[in-house]
Amino acid sequence: MKTRRKQPPSDGIHDPNMTPLIDVSLVLVVILMVATPLALQSGIAVQAAARSARAAKPEEKVERIEVSVKADGFVEVNHHSVPRDSLSRALAPLIAASPTGTVVVQCADGVAHGTFVGVLDEARQLGATHIAVVGS
Repeated sequence: MKTRRKQPPSDGIHDPNMTPLIDVSLVLVVILMVATPLALQSGIAVQAAARSARAAKPEEKVERIEVSVKADGFVEVNHHSVPRDSLSRALAPLIAASPTGTVVVQCADGVAHGTFVGVLDEARQLGATHIAVVGS
């Protein structure tokens, strides 16, 4: 049977180093002290904006006009279905009232390429300054 020798006690560090823990804790406290007033201030701004939004009159102008070309010969302008032939009558007043002149066009599957390009050209001729094509 072998006997083990007893090793002499080492003179190593037995206490944990608290300096990194304290440094990280103090950094977190400083971040929370800086972030808390910003969070409260932004909450107050949102509440003030919500109160003033209720008092304001709703605007009639539309930021963007959504046009959806359907395969059945109809076109939806801002979710109102109109025949393809009367697209200009439905689209012209909306483009004139729009502050940005943005028209977003979406095309359904099965629509002829010429029909889709015709809708884009008609929107451009009616005064649309920005035309975006969205996939379905």
